[in-house]
Amino acid sequence: MKGKISHCVYNINYHIVFCPKYQYRHKVFNGKVEDTLKWTVQEICDPYGYTLLRMEAMPDHLHIFLSAPPTAAPTDIVKKIKSITANRIFAAFPGIKKKYFWGSGLWSRGYYIGTAGNVGAETIRKYIEPGNPAIRR
Repeated sequence: MKGKISHCVYNINYHIVFCPKYQYRHKVFNGKVEDTLKWTVQEICDPYGYTLLRMEAMPDHLHIFLSAPPTAAPTDIVKKIKSITANRIFAAFPGIKKKYFWGSGLWSRGYYIGTAGNVGAETIRKYIEPGNPAIRR
């Protein structure tokens, strides 16, 4: 999805996946917890200029596909989403923190992030090859 900010048109899309701590023991994203998680991620996107393209919460991990402006660092996107969702879920369901996470955080430290766009790497390589008539030098 293309976006626009001052003097810039961009198409930067991220596939982000992260898991709660102790994922092999506790599958916590179902029912009202899943609804709260999804609602919170949607709510986070607008004020930060992200466009949520797709999201799926599995019982033990979360997939997010979003577009973000070039001013947003991928690590900052992940930090914001993890922090805000953890605070909201623990506020709405205080028993989860005590029962499943022993008073610690909701999310594991690691995550996956990949980029996606409309053009593949091979197309870009061919476009910028020396001698390409499409490029003015």
